[in-house]
Amino acid sequence: MEAKVTGLAGLLFGEQIAGRIDALAAITEAPGQLTRIFLTPEHRAGAEMIMAWMREAEMAAHLDAIGNVCGRYEGERPGLPCLMLGSHYDTVRDAGRWDGPLGVITAIACVADLHARGVRLPFAIEVTGFADEEGVRFASTLLGSRAIAGTFDESALGSKDRRGVTMRQAMQTFGLDPDHIGAAARAPAEVLAYVELHIEQGPVLEAKHLPVGVVTAIAGATRLAVELRGIAGHAGTVPMALRRDALAGAAECIVAIEEFCATDRDGLVGTVGYINAMPGATNVIPGMVSFTIDIRSPRDPFRKLAVADIVRQIEEIVKRRGLQLDINVTHENRTVPCAPWLQQQIAAAVMAEGCPVFELPSGAGHDGMAMIDITDVAMLFVRCRGGVSHNPAEHVEAPDADIGARVLLRMIENFAPKG
Repeated sequence: MEAKVTGLAGLLFGEQIAGRIDALAAITEAPGQLTRIFLTPEHRAGAEMIMAWMREAEMAAHLDAIGNVCGRYEGERPGLPCLMLGSHYDTVRDAGRWDGPLGVITAIACVADLHARGVRLPFAIEVTGFADEEGVRFASTLLGSRAIAGTFDESALGSKDRRGVTMRQAMQTFGLDPDHIGAAARAPAEVLAYVELHIEQGPVLEAKHLPVGVVTAIAGATRLAVELRGIAGHAGTVPMALRRDALAGAAECIVAIEEFCATDRDGLVGTVGYINAMPGATNVIPGMVSFTIDIRSPRDPFRKLAVADIVRQIEEIVKRRGLQLDINVTHENRTVPCAPWLQQQIAAAVMAEGCPVFELPSGAGHDGMAMIDITDVAMLFVRCRGGVSHNPAEHVEAPDADIGARVLLRMIENFAPKG
């Protein structure tokens, strides 16, 4: 029989969460915009604020070997395996305030409510604020969750930020020992599951008029760097039929990518997010163009076939136009399926809160992509206004934050470990 969640009444969850979101957003390196980057003074200040909230909720809190904020609420007896909740607390530059912190702050609010009612469960609850999911400073994503999963690549310690500081140096300045990152790793037997609440970062839930959604998978991604080389020439003297215009070729490639991904292809999306034409003069035919391609799908075999088809189309365009092509894969992440047994428990909590169950994939990457190496993962999405994210306009309404918290709390209290 499902346990009854009594919890807080009205919009207290949503209002408290929104207030803490604002308080954390005030910690920024750039006045007037939100920027909180890995291993900076702002990272430290944000961690201290989150740990204070954890301790108010009667959690034992500490910074681990890579700077993740870790809080633990013991179960019916000390030392039990945990249900791990959380998200990240770093940001992109000039960020929105809800991406990441919503999951951390909501999880703490749920634990605080359990503590206020004297509830202890037959498992521990751990809330983790991952130190670096975005990868802004050292161009390596999921650093915090990879450390916990035991898959941190130590070669990343030699990577440099835009000021030439290595990750190793930054960790030492922060007060961490880069030679002991392995101490952050958790054994699979310690973690029953990982569940993350996060803003959707897209417009689907808003279009469906739904406050929350159950995530089915975190889409895999392939990124490519493309360079087309033609012949630069005078804009007034080279006839159109004799040109080898790299920019015109790139434009045709970009349209082909959009048309290929625009049909209903099982969640496939494709983006050209960067383009650079050289020599970049008004009266010169571009002789070289570089651009990026980002292809994502919740199904790995489908994504790989799509990438192959897109590359084939680009090769045909380049050959027909007499251009030269250099194309390389720069990034590849596998699709991470959310565990059906966890999806079912989240869906039951959604229904119990009076909301329709709607399933959708995540096109954005999340810490679950690393955590799946040690445990099953699941996600609950919360509607965000306009589908806007990674932008100062990013916003979640307090009633939606409240519903998200209630669903998560209900799921926690009724959590049944696998098997």
